[in-house]
Amino acid sequence: MEILKKVPEELSDIRLDKACSIIFEDFSRTQHKRWIIEGRTLLNNELASPKDMVCKYDEIQINPVSEKKTSWMGEDVDFDVIKKEKDYLIVNKPSNLIMHPGAGCNVGTLANGLIFRFPELKNIPRVGIVHRLDKDTSGIVLVARTEKFRNYFVNLLQERKVKKGYKAIVVGKILGSFEITDPIGRDKNNRTKMSIRPDGKEAHTFVKLIENYQNYSLLDISIKTGRTHQIRVHLSSKKLPIIGDSTYNPSKNIAKETPNDLKNIIRDFPRQALHSYQLSFKDPDSNEMLNFNAPMHQDMENLIKIFKKHI
Repeated sequence: MEILKKVPEELSDIRLDKACSIIFEDFSRTQHKRWIIEGRTLLNNELASPKDMVCKYDEIQINPVSEKKTSWMGEDVDFDVIKKEKDYLIVNKPSNLIMHPGAGCNVGTLANGLIFRFPELKNIPRVGIVHRLDKDTSGIVLVARTEKFRNYFVNLLQERKVKKGYKAIVVGKILGSFEITDPIGRDKNNRTKMSIRPDGKEAHTFVKLIENYQNYSLLDISIKTGRTHQIRVHLSSKKLPIIGDSTYNPSKNIAKETPNDLKNIIRDFPRQALHSYQLSFKDPDSNEMLNFNAPMHQDMENLIKIFKKHI
């Protein structure tokens, strides 16, 4: 499919590859540079170099090629699509689902499921996944359907303009709200864990009480930064471990005065009780703030019902 456009006056006297990335904005500058070198981009119907300068009214003709950006295979994987737009998907990821293939796991991931339902995502880096949730954290994930939107959303993340809301059920009782700003880095004794370290990276978490269940709490959490395991590490460091978190609450802490029948239910909860319920960002076209919500999954809802029976 060939596309022909003229160089507008305001883009005169800049490099061809840069001009292409502005005029044909659905493709990255790196792609354009490669296509120019491969001879699939013509300047005034002639072969050119990426560093050639363009002038107003020059004609640029590109012949983009759909390219597979991943070798991952499609599989029928269970997950809900909350919203389907031309540029992105909003997915409600279940717990016990890894985001994409990696060491020791090549199948059965969200990425495999996305390719199965939306085969065109093979043409997007990492099948459009631009942020992640831990395997056993449920909730909202955005998946980009075009490179243009992917680049836009990545920039929003880097500029900290994406708002994320989480709910967690923890051991411990709090009042009101507070912030945690302790830096986080790789644990020196266990490379699969993170920990509070003075030489770690900046990490900023906001914690607000939703409801107390005697010595347990349902919390509303938002994050300014997006460090690995940030919420789990920060809450654990304040002696508010998330129920079911085998990494940062390995002893399966139980609050004092917990009834015996409730103790077993808490200890047997199969995953960290953490859910990403909200995602907000500005629409690239209208500049309107978009808000998406994913209802808390049934296992956490059931745990809350059990707590309320014991209050």
